[in-house]
Amino acid sequence: MKLASLFSGGKDSTYAIYKARQEGHDIECLVSLSPKSEESHLLHYPNMAITSIQAKAMKIPQILALTETSDPDIELNELQNLLEKAKKNFGIDGIVHGGLFSDYQRTRFEKIGNNLDLKIVSPLWHIDQKNYMRELLESKFKFIITSVTSAGLDQTWLGKEITMQDVEQLEKLSVKYGFNLAFEGGEAETFVIDCPLFYSSVRILHANKVWDGYRGRFEITEAVLET
Repeated sequence: MKLASLFSGGKDSTYAIYKARQEGHDIECLVSLSPKSEESHLLHYPNMAITSIQAKAMKIPQILALTETSDPDIELNELQNLLEKAKKNFGIDGIVHGGLFSDYQRTRFEKIGNNLDLKIVSPLWHIDQKNYMRELLESKFKFIITSVTSAGLDQTWLGKEITMQDVEQLEKLSVKYGFNLAFEGGEAETFVIDCPLFYSSVRILHANKVWDGYRGRFEITEAVLET
């Protein structure tokens, strides 16, 4: 099928593209809606503007917009408008998204799919989290943590590229503090800097760390593609 990717720049949405291609689907475009604040339950917040560089790295057209509201119903409507545009401009048959367990997101994406007559493709749905984190690294996905909001994850994780050793540490912390190992509950957000989909890796030139004593963000202010 011809698909549009609901793309956030993180490990899950990027790996969903990778898996969808392996299944024989064509990714015609990326659809990215940047929320007004990090309080959004539907949309990924950190570094959405920088996803345009990842789109260039994959050589996939992107439809990128910024919402001015925190109302989830309006967010959903604006996302539907972007996907309607994708259907018109790129002739898509469906939507691929990287959800693992979130019924909140999945049911809302399915509602959009029904409204627009688009099928939903969820290649990571109910994947084993421990195996998934290892599979990402074994598949040569390089990603950094761009936000943390859970006990057990401090500011030292911000901007950190995750290794297999880090996954082992995260497993221990997730058991101790009770957070989701793959961060499906928003305990952390990620940003992919290189993977098999990229023709060039992303190099971060400047970034700011924001930490309030409990949660924090790694805000990328400048990034380029490696030449």
